[in-house]
Amino acid sequence: MELTPIVCIAEGYIQGKIVDDLRLRQAILELPDNKTEHLPGYLPLAPGMPVLLTENVASEIGLSNGTRGIFRRFVYDESPEDVRYQDKNFPPNTKFITQPKCALVEFPGCKLDEKLVQLSSKVVSIAVRKQTLLFDAKELLPKNVAKAAKINKKTRKLSVKRKAFPLIPAYSMTTYRSQGQTLGKIIVDLVMPPGPVELASVYVPLSRVKRLDDLLIIRSFEFAILQVKSSTTQIEELKRLDRIAQNTRKRFQFIV
Repeated sequence: MELTPIVCIAEGYIQGKIVDDLRLRQAILELPDNKTEHLPGYLPLAPGMPVLLTENVASEIGLSNGTRGIFRRFVYDESPEDVRYQDKNFPPNTKFITQPKCALVEFPGCKLDEKLVQLSSKVVSIAVRKQTLLFDAKELLPKNVAKAAKINKKTRKLSVKRKAFPLIPAYSMTTYRSQGQTLGKIIVDLVMPPGPVELASVYVPLSRVKRLDDLLIIRSFEFAILQVKSSTTQIEELKRLDRIAQNTRKRFQFIV
């Protein structure tokens, strides 16, 4: 049986009206996550796929930014018409969801004492999040797209309201996203992009597992990467924190 790919599409609004111009909509949907508060324009998922929360949903029960879960399914309304998105990244039989209600995600580490009504144990309903995003119109839109979408030439800032899930696929993640996490088994790429290399770029990924046997480095890398030292700024900051710690101990000697 052929598996139908599912992609949830973020909703975009300008001045309270849904973006219906195809080229403008595509330009907004294709924005990188770091420009959209990590609310992805396209969210391709399949049942059983690992996902990552991109915001604090319920920190008191362990659902915070960076928490890993397992996607189970979308709850959504069927679109009145078969919406198609001409994107070469998705196969022709892709089902696009444009009216989502929630995403059901299992969080094994969730601190829920009892399962939620009508849901399996550790499965939580993740709601769509609304966020207003501000863009520089000239950087965002080519002239022909702006003209077709009737964007005023004098408009410098473009305000777009996005509705999307605070989730991203998590078969892989950046070093930044992995901070603070203890993972089971990982594959790490230590080939760094051009430019200065930070100590954290090496230390963080290599310290996400408890055993060396659970770490695989995917390809050869320059040994000099392992010899990166703290920058002068980092050293000064560590010294500053150490001074604060010493002063705190002197001031509050009764604290063990």
